Amino acid sequence: MKKYRIAIAGATGAVGAEMLTTLEKRNFPVESLRLLASKRSIGKKLKFRNEEINVEELTHDSFNDIDILLSSTSGTLSKVFSPSAVKAGAVVVDNTSAFRMDPNVPLVVPEVNPDDVKWHKGIIANPNCSTIIANVPLWPLYKKYGIKRFISCTYQAVSGAGVAAMDELSEQSEDYLQGNEIKSVEFPHQIAFNLFSHNSSIAENLFNEEENKMINETRKIFHDDSILISATCIRVPVFRAHAEALHIELKNPAELEDIRELLSASPGIKVVDDIENNIFPMPIDASEKYDILVGRIRKDPVFENGISMFIAGDQLLKGAALNAVQIAELLAI
Repeated sequence: MKKYRIAIAGATGAVGAEMLTTLEKRNFPVESLRLLASKRSIGKKLKFRNEEINVEELTHDSFNDIDILLSSTSGTLSKVFSPSAVKAGAVVVDNTSAFRMDPNVPLVVPEVNPDDVKWHKGIIANPNCSTIIANVPLWPLYKKYGIKRFISCTYQAVSGAGVAAMDELSEQSEDYLQGNEIKSVEFPHQIAFNLFSHNSSIAENLFNEEENKMINETRKIFHDDSILISATCIRVPVFRAHAEALHIELKNPAELEDIRELLSASPGIKVVDDIENNIFPMPIDASEKYDILVGRIRKDPVFENGISMFIAGDQLLKGAALNAVQIAELLAI
């Protein structure tokens, strides 16, 4: 089996750490591994397959002799460094929003559109976390029944904003319970025992950036601009794993049992729909799991051929690191 020379940019961040772990857990054929981060991370060591690897500074010269770069920096840095990686001969799997809507860059969820990796020109984009988590269960429904429209209401964990945001939730919770002053640095509002509209910028259409990602990215991934999509994205005081309520209008009628069987047989999905015991998808159960949990499957009386469901998925894994490694696996076939 061919082995690959891999680099991870943003290796010390929350997603970068999961990329490292996922490469090892999935036994990706790594010949060599280079860990890249900002200047302040120089000298740190991260473990991979019982070996400690030094973290190096991310520069334009970091990509010599690299086959695949898994990039989890900021979008700004990705735009700066990804072209250098491509010029050096690497394929970039980019986890930022920098290239997602570029028509020359494939936007890939391996369970949905794996063949799109074939037309890359050096960069493959990883979709937004909430988009991936919704797309995995939506795709089998789309293929079998067609989807006219769907509404997604998200409940997004703080880990989507990084390690510092998780620390802020922990510290605020402790301060709240002890009656101390609450300090907000990573978020514009108190997150402990609170929730608020996702803290991304509001566009001219009055949807925030996260909501517009769901709309635009799904259409690109499904290759279908006719799908009507509405989203409301909310940040909630959960450490890890996003949840979403999906309300879907299918083009053709479907029986609930057929939908359960279809989803149960589809890759990347675990149906958790225990009605008798009131056990349905929860972030705590989705955390550190690869599959998207799907439950509360029921008829939606608002739509003709309407189906509602509640889902949960680990946005650090399937919503980011796992999806990126799965794309690398497609490149390695």
